[in-house]
Amino acid sequence: LRAQVVQRYAFHNLIGKSPSMQGIYSKIEQVADSRTTVLITGESGTGKELVAKALHYNSSRRERPFVALNCAALPETLIESELFGHEKGSFTDATARRVGQFELAHTGTLFLDEIGDLSAMTQAKLLRVLQEREFTRVGGVQSIKVDVRILTATNKNLEELVRKGQFREDLYYRINVIALYLPPLRERGEDVPLLAKHFLAKRIEEDNRPPQEFSKDAVDLLSRYPWPGNVREMENIIEQAFIWSKGSDTITPEHLPIIIKEDSRSSSLRDDTLAGRLSLEKAVMEFEREIILDALKRTNYIQTHAANLLGISRRMLKYRMDTLGIGRPDQEGSSEPPVLVHE
Repeated sequence: LRAQVVQRYAFHNLIGKSPSMQGIYSKIEQVADSRTTVLITGESGTGKELVAKALHYNSSRRERPFVALNCAALPETLIESELFGHEKGSFTDATARRVGQFELAHTGTLFLDEIGDLSAMTQAKLLRVLQEREFTRVGGVQSIKVDVRILTATNKNLEELVRKGQFREDLYYRINVIALYLPPLRERGEDVPLLAKHFLAKRIEEDNRPPQEFSKDAVDLLSRYPWPGNVREMENIIEQAFIWSKGSDTITPEHLPIIIKEDSRSSSLRDDTLAGRLSLEKAVMEFEREIILDALKRTNYIQTHAANLLGISRRMLKYRMDTLGIGRPDQEGSSEPPVLVHE
C-alpha cells in the first residue's frame, strides 16, 4: 500500500495529489538543479524541510552533503559559532577548533530553517556570505571560501518583519530569489486520505504488522478535521490510532483521539445550523449533551467527579442530564433514566 501511494502521489517523500502540491512538484523540478537560493514558506508542520531535501536530492549536488540547521533552536550566543565555526580559544568554552555548518555543507546544500529568528548581527554576517561566498570563523582571521547552495524556510511573514525593521531588506531579497509556498493541510482536503494511508503503511512496515485499513467513518472524521498542526500533527494522530488499533484489521473512529471526533462534530453542528438544517437551540443542546457525555465517560460515570471536571455543581449536572436524557449505559433496572446516546 505504501509503495502504491508513494509511486502515484509522492515526490521525494512529499505526498499529495492536490493541485497545489502538483504545482510544488513542478516548481521543484524546475529549480532543483541550480544554485538559486530558495525561500520556502508555510505554517509549522507543512513539510518545509522535505521540500528542501527534494530540491537537494533532485540536483547535481545529491551526492554531496545536505546540512540542516534550525535557527530558532539555538541561543544567540551559539548561532554564529554553529554557522561559521570557531577557532580554539576564541571564547571560554572553545577548547578546540570547530568546523561550522557552512564548511560541513561545502559543495552541497545548507538548509536554514526558521531564518526569520536570526538576530540583526547574524543576518549581517549571513548576507556577507551570500554576497561573497566566503566567511571567517569566530576568533579567526583567515577568510574561507565555500561552494554552498542556500535554502531557507520560515513560518513568519518576512515582508512584515522587513517593514517593522526586524529583518534586513537586503538579506530578504538575497534569499527570496525563488519563493515556494506550502499550503496548510486544511486547504489540501483531497490529500488527507492519502497522507493517512501513507503514515499508516509506514508504521505497519516498521512494526511488521498485518495490513490495516481505515473505515469510511474514520476517513470522514480525518477529512473534516482542520489540522492546525498540519502534516506533522497528522503523523502523530495516525501513530496514536495505530497503537490503539492493535489486533484489529480496521481503524475506526474509536481508535482516533477525542480531539478529532469533538472538532469534527462541532464543525458538523455549526455547518448544519448555518445551513438551516438544525435550529440554534437544538445545536447548543446537542453540543452540551456531547460535552457532558464525554465528562461522564472520562470519570467512569461518577457524577461528582464529572461535575468537578465541568466546573459545575453535582446538582446542576444531574439536572442537565435529566433534561438532555443522559443516563448510564449499563443501568438496567436503575432508578436513573436510561441512556439515549447516539454517537
